[in-house]
Parts: sequence; C-alpha cells; structure tokens
Amino acid sequence: MDITELTVHELQEKLKNKELTSYEITKAYVDKIEEKEKAVQAFVTTLEKEALEKASKIDEEIKNGEEDGSFTGIPIGIKDNICTKGVKTTCSSKMLENFVSPYDATVVEKIDNEKMINLGKLNMDEFAMGGSTEYSYFKKTRNPWNLNKVPGGSSGGSAAAVASNMVPWALGSDTGGSIRQPASFCGVVGLKPTYGLVSRYGLVAFASSLDQIGPITKDVTDSAMLLNIIAGHDEKDTTSRKVEKKDYTKALKNDVKGIKIGVPKELFGEGINEEVKEKLEEAIKVYKDLGAEVEEFSLDIAKYSLATYYIIACAEASSNLGRFDGIRYGYRAKEFKDLKDLYRKSRSEGFGPEVKRRIILGTYVLSSGYYDAYYKKAQQVRTLVMNKFDKAFEKYDVILTPTSPTVAFDIGSKSNNPLEMYLADICTVSVNIAGLPGISIPCGVDKENMPIGMQLIGNKFQEETILNVAYTFEQKIKFRENYKPTFRKGEE
Repeated sequence: MDITELTVHELQEKLKNKELTSYEITKAYVDKIEEKEKAVQAFVTTLEKEALEKASKIDEEIKNGEEDGSFTGIPIGIKDNICTKGVKTTCSSKMLENFVSPYDATVVEKIDNEKMINLGKLNMDEFAMGGSTEYSYFKKTRNPWNLNKVPGGSSGGSAAAVASNMVPWALGSDTGGSIRQPASFCGVVGLKPTYGLVSRYGLVAFASSLDQIGPITKDVTDSAMLLNIIAGHDEKDTTSRKVEKKDYTKALKNDVKGIKIGVPKELFGEGINEEVKEKLEEAIKVYKDLGAEVEEFSLDIAKYSLATYYIIACAEASSNLGRFDGIRYGYRAKEFKDLKDLYRKSRSEGFGPEVKRRIILGTYVLSSGYYDAYYKKAQQVRTLVMNKFDKAFEKYDVILTPTSPTVAFDIGSKSNNPLEMYLADICTVSVNIAGLPGISIPCGVDKENMPIGMQLIGNKFQEETILNVAYTFEQKIKFRENYKPTFRKGEE
C-alpha cells in the first residue's frame, strides 16, 4: 500500500483503527518529497526533520491517551504567502527571501490547534501575481502530469504537491482563480470559499477585496473537511463575516435530483478549447442523467470582468506593496545615495517583472486624472457583475463553467506574453469580483492525458450546495481511480 495515495479521510480511518501511526504517515510523505521534489519543484521550504519529530511526539501522546483529535498527526502543506511563526514566509519573492514571520496566520493557528503537521511552504507566483508559477523568484514548479507544462498559478506549488502525493492536502489562496486554475491543471480539487468565510489575517495581501484562502485536496470530502477547520469568524480580520458554524461534510449527499444548474453560453464560446468544451458537455450530460435540471442561459459579464479584475487587483496591489520599501523589513539595496535612491533600488532589485508590471498599472489607475476613468468605473462594473450573479441565482442553484479555457500549457509559452496569460483567467475572475464560492473538480483528460477542470459557482455562503454537486459528480466518474499523473517529460 502506498500511504501517500490515500485521501485524508482514509488516513484518518487508518490512524483511528491503529493500522498506521502518525510517524509512518509523515515518513511516507517525507520519502515522497525526497523522491519527487527534484522533478516537480513544489516547495520553497521543506520541514522534514521538524515534521518527523512532531509525528513521533504525537504518537507518544496518542499512546498515552492524551491526544484523540480527528486530524491529529495528519500532514499538510501551506502556500508561502500564509504566515507561519518561526518559518520563512517568502511569497516566492527576493523582497522577502529571508523573512521569518513573528506570528501565525489565523488558518495556521487553526491547523496547529488540530495538531496537524506542516511539511513545508509551497512555491507560488511572486506575491501571488501570475497564473503559472513561473514568476517565482526561487524556481519554476512543474506539472506532475507532464513536467514540461506549468502547474497553473499562483497556488501552483500547492496543487502540484497534492497531485504528486507530496502532501495529502494543502492551503492555497485565490485572488482571481489562483486555487481553482492550478487545481484544474493538476487534476485535483480546489475550493475558493465565499469572501469573508475564511480569515485573511496573516495572508500577505495582494488585493485585499479579492483574496481568499482555501483548500486544495485530492477529493471533495477532504475539501469539505479542511473547510470545516479553517472557516469561521475572526476578530483580527475586519472583512471576516459572522456566519453560523457548519459541518460541510454533512452536505455530501450524492444526490442532485431537482438541483438547477445554469450554464452560461458566453463561457462556452470563442477562446474555449474544443476538448475542454467536449468534456464539459459530457459532464452536463452526467448531471442530467443524475436528475439535475440543466439549462443554458446568458451571463453577459465575461467581456468586462477581466478588465475590471485587473484594474481593481493592480490598484490594491500597488497600495498593499507600498510597505516594502527597504526600511522596515524585507530586501534592502546594498548601495544607495539617499532615501529616495534606497526606495527605488530596493524595490527595483527586490520585485520581479510581473509584480513591477502590476504595481505600475495599479499606480496609474489610481493616479490623479485617471482614478475616475479607471478605478471608479471598475468598482461600478463590479456592482454590475454582482447584480448579474444575484439575478442568475434567483433561478439557479449552481452555475457550471470550464475552470480554464485550456489545459496546462507549456512552460515558457505565455510568460513573455502577459495579456495571453491574463486571458487564461477569463472563467474564474468574476467569482472573486462578486465574492462568491467556486470549486474546480477534474472532469476528464484531453488526448494528451492532461486534466480538464470543471468549475461550479454557488451563491454567497452556499458552499454546501457546490460541494454536494461536485461530490455527486466525483462519485459517478471516479476520476482518481481512472487517471494518475505520469511525471512524463513530454517533448522538450
């Protein structure tokens, strides 16, 4: 038995029945990291030694009857923009290359309270800006299904680590699709919760009104379980919402009879790859056969969602990244003439090209004379997008779309063409603009055996609905049983 093939709920069962110890589980993942990390490059920081020590301690506590939490001794990976006390949090940037956080993010506190074991910090696009994990200062993460392809981004390290069984599950963050798109490219499950459901305290901000932490897992059950742990109000986060505590696993009923699914025709048109369309159409047929009511409708937001997203996201990035000035913490230029020169050189040398591009764009749209024309207009369009979704949810329980217009693309094929990279977010950004929950689940593979993702969007705080609709489909097609990453090199 390969322990690392198991889902978290299967690992839990084996721990509970004393078929496995926490040390055996952790050691299996540590060995897998040693075997696969060189090829996949998913980690910025690994914590193998610390993880094994913690696992031994937990086993001792379990033996003495001191510990019986349901997630005690389960390993996890954490995206490197989520603060971890005493462990580097770099955001995959030269700017924070040696930054060790003095505190834990709220989600990390919750994971620690469950006595989970952190296996390390996972690679990402610098400051979460990118869709391929090629914009990391440290390394380019590779897709376990084909090592010459990107894993998606910005949570590419998290998705690749889960897909290659180097971690059983991971935390990512999603600003415009950064959990769902890499989940789609790597054939795993990625959930972006409703804005405000999960605390952002300790998440290094990219765009504060769009960012949300969420789970990347092997299956939908694990996704519901990890959401149970991380969801909840947090006084340290002013955007955190007070909602009643739920057990999302109770929503997994394997039944979609009577569920109304809307399919926006605009997101199945031009620009969507034919094989992606084909698999999504097969998925729609599965839902119809299972008793769901599926209907095509018009959701005319795609053409302006992307522009709206990039104006808002870059404006907020420009504001949020102003704190990295070479003075308080982070990278500082070695040589400078005066204070202004210190600012300029520290930021020029500390930030990568994509981060600079977005700061410049954001500063431009916020500048005097352009604010009303761009930023204010984008906020007005944001309200329009929210209203269009509200109207759609009067009729439908769930909206079904592709997660990405294509499967994973070749490393280097879009990194020199920012506009083409931005267009890859066409199906996901509107969910963040409107603050809605969305989940990506694999619905098949293309002719080259690359995974294709399906996105299910729900109304605000209706995670149970999308989780159940995703779970029912997953149970029917059994993707994990039929398809596995091959770690092939592909053609150079």
